[in-house]
Amino acid sequence: MSLSHQRVTQHTLQRLLLKRFGMATATYALTGLLCWVALFNDLFRASIATALLLTGLATLSQLVFLGLFVSGQNLRFRDPSLTEAQVLVALIWLTLLLGMFANGRGALLAIYVVILLFGVFQLPPRVFARCALIAFFGFAGLNLYEAFVNRLADPALAILQVSVLGGVMLWLSLFASYVQAMRQRMRQRRFALQAHQDTLRGMMRQLEDLVATDELTGLFNRRHFLRFAKSALESLRVGRQHGLALIDLDHFKRINDTHGHAAGDRVLQTFAGVAQACLRDGDVIARYGGEEFVLLLPNTQSDQFTACCERLREAFNQAEPVGIKVDTLSLSIGMTLLTMHDDLDEALQRADQALYRAKRSGRNRCAAAWEDADA
Repeated sequence: MSLSHQRVTQHTLQRLLLKRFGMATATYALTGLLCWVALFNDLFRASIATALLLTGLATLSQLVFLGLFVSGQNLRFRDPSLTEAQVLVALIWLTLLLGMFANGRGALLAIYVVILLFGVFQLPPRVFARCALIAFFGFAGLNLYEAFVNRLADPALAILQVSVLGGVMLWLSLFASYVQAMRQRMRQRRFALQAHQDTLRGMMRQLEDLVATDELTGLFNRRHFLRFAKSALESLRVGRQHGLALIDLDHFKRINDTHGHAAGDRVLQTFAGVAQACLRDGDVIARYGGEEFVLLLPNTQSDQFTACCERLREAFNQAEPVGIKVDTLSLSIGMTLLTMHDDLDEALQRADQALYRAKRSGRNRCAAAWEDADA
């Protein structure tokens, strides 16, 4: 992964985590508002000064998390979302606040559920269960302490509240485990699907290679060459030109008749190897049909194109096919130049006429269509 892509990913993650933190802060604000309502209705056993102190400390705890997110220090932790830490801090604050309620404590038990819901999709099942146990034992311990100091107003109601909270925590733990199992299953399916897609892409590339390649020589076939040449011609700009040549192996029928078709195939393969060794990476050569080949040299001049074709002709003339003995190998080439707004069929016709002239002049030579124009 590139550094720029990694930075974009981290920036996207931080924006998402800040949105989640904003939701958590809204939960704090809602809980604080309810506590102030309880305070003014004599349900909260604390003075206004204590309530202000608690509000300030809760705000400070959230500012600490905000600082971690804004500075990026959260990325140093194993879980950059800091979900477990935020949930534990919220549970401690809620349990502390519930201890200051005289009546109406049960109305705020739903806040336990809201807090733990933040961890359903993020926390592993064991960690979530641990947080649920902390919430349950915190609330149960609060009621036991009040019973011990004779401050528990209604023991029966407290037992009911603890039982309800225990059942809800158990259900949330099971639900979180189910959600995480489903996420794991979906992740595995996504990875499997991605692997299948990669396999299909590889098979598609192989099929494209098979469709575009001549099986015997390993060169491009006629269909692929024509598609490539049309694209190259359409992208041609003013002042640029491509070289186009038709190549025919001389006396190929005689080689087939004398030495057999296997020998003819070997000669075709020999030419393919010689051509690939002589040409540049950007040059394109393809089997046009039978013993005829077609060559495209992008961005070339007439003298460079002629020199390239002559080099190819001489190299094939000196080649020796493996496993067979042929007296002389030679080829004839008809050359033309492609310019902007040229027609590919007409250019191939010009190259074919130049090839015919090379054959008629004795074979084993290169002939250029522009020589007729100059004449």
